[in-house]
Amino acid sequence: MQNQLKITLIQTDTVWKDIVTNLQNIEDKIASIEEGTDLIVLPEMFSTGFVMQPNSIAETMEGSAIQWMKKTASHYKTALAGSLIIEENGLYFNRFIFVHHSGALTYYDKKHLFTLAGEDKIYTAGKHRLLFEYKGWKISPFVCYDLRFPVWSRNTEGYDIALYSANWPKPRINAWDSLLKARAIENMCYCIGVNRVGTDANNLEYNGHSQVIDPLGEILKLSQENEEAVCTVILDKEKLDSCRRKFQFLQDRDAFEFTENDG
Repeated sequence: MQNQLKITLIQTDTVWKDIVTNLQNIEDKIASIEEGTDLIVLPEMFSTGFVMQPNSIAETMEGSAIQWMKKTASHYKTALAGSLIIEENGLYFNRFIFVHHSGALTYYDKKHLFTLAGEDKIYTAGKHRLLFEYKGWKISPFVCYDLRFPVWSRNTEGYDIALYSANWPKPRINAWDSLLKARAIENMCYCIGVNRVGTDANNLEYNGHSQVIDPLGEILKLSQENEEAVCTVILDKEKLDSCRRKFQFLQDRDAFEFTENDG
């Protein structure tokens, strides 16, 4: 059990469909981190941008981006997480990948696909939430649009950290800020949201606002707006447990059960 967990958020300006350039940009930023970190979190579709034509850019679970994640995690002795476009059995997934420094990985397929952009017509929705343990911390990952659906994020298993990897556009950034804070408060957990910056090929602007929020809704770290950024914060398990013991709000939570038939 590790009482403190050092987490680094990397907020990037993703180059459209340029996997090589994007991975090199991220690796340069990882190399700039002065001290070791336990976990590095990247934006949604960090190697390509939010692409709706995945047939020309999708990778498999043995592809270059996954191999890069494994190599980088091993080299820097850290865990690495973020979402990628993955093709599997003729289907496309917006898949959140978590790679341990050992090379072991686990993943979560985005449940709520962004119908406004037609994501639901191209990608296959995931059916199961993911809860895993890392260095004694229970973590549950989500992807972008999942943030708008509190029942899906409801902390029924006692997770310590909710991770949100996103490409959240500037015009709706107030919702991003508000919903991240709400998810932290209602779930009595640390809530981490990592967004991108820049403009994509569809002329959508992204202004970042990557942040870490504590279980009472206080912002522990907020990235600079409209700029690439590397932000590191230390989470404290004893403070989290103490907060939960004092307020005990999770004891009054509703018990939701999820099945493959859930909408």
